[in-house]
Amino acid sequence: MKIIRSRIAGVGAYLPERILTNDDLAKIVDTTDAWIVERSGIRRRHIAAEGELTSDLATAAARQAMEAAGVTADEIDLIILGTTTPDDTFPASAAKVQANLGVPGGFAFDVQAVCSGFLYALSTADKFIRAGEVKTALVIGAETFSRILDWNDRETCVLFGDGAGAVVLRAAEGEGTIADTGILSTHLHSDGRFRDLLYVTGGPSRSPSVGVVRMEGKEVFRHAVAKLAAAVDEALSANGITADDLDWVVPHQANRRILASTAKKAGLREDRIVVTLDMHANTSAASIPLALDAAVKDGRIRPGHLILIEAMGGGFTWGSALIRM
Repeated sequence: MKIIRSRIAGVGAYLPERILTNDDLAKIVDTTDAWIVERSGIRRRHIAAEGELTSDLATAAARQAMEAAGVTADEIDLIILGTTTPDDTFPASAAKVQANLGVPGGFAFDVQAVCSGFLYALSTADKFIRAGEVKTALVIGAETFSRILDWNDRETCVLFGDGAGAVVLRAAEGEGTIADTGILSTHLHSDGRFRDLLYVTGGPSRSPSVGVVRMEGKEVFRHAVAKLAAAVDEALSANGITADDLDWVVPHQANRRILASTAKKAGLREDRIVVTLDMHANTSAASIPLALDAAVKDGRIRPGHLILIEAMGGGFTWGSALIRM
């Protein structure tokens, strides 16, 4: 029986021009390059320029993805932007991207699931396409996370960076099997009981400030490894495959130790995990599409490859998706 799948037709990315290395950070906070690399695997991160907004990053990544997909603005039916750092409380930054791109119709909105934001946005767009409501969707993860960091807190400020990544999804026919091209399944979860382990101190109904990031690192690590490994198993089980069937895993780029521990627990080959953490740091909702773009552009990920994406973020939110490129 024929079914509708959401096929990734193009990918794109944008990183701000300014680069902040670990040595640069050592000049403003009590840390060292060796300390940061040992604990996170991060060597540098990109920082948005003054006046450079999340919507600007998102627009640049979206234009790349649209060019790669060969689609024009009037073909876009839906824009979903995963972000924790929108330009304004309202309207949605996705609507700003819609205007920047000159998309004349359709609809646009933001999704807030922190580091799982792109995965949540991708799953939502997939549902609209499967339902037959849209044919072409633009899914973006973009963050200016540097704007919500406490630059005196070495436990958090060394971990994050700014950037954006995007994909164009197009409706395509499938047979309903694992051999289909496109998004095969998505698996989303959240548990608000863990809010206090990773959060931001401000917000519109709490204070006049957007606040800064606070994190209980050891507890987040413990939960991340368990929840991400379970999400990987869930995607594999749902599709009747094993880790050996995967060509690549494109994880949220949070911490090198989390990546390694999750791989070990889930039985994943580390040489098949796309890692951009060292160059980009943790870009929250942007990290998966940034890593996907890097691996597509350098030829690692090719048409026909079976890839798995997974993420966990504040909330907690977490999940996975299985995709045939």
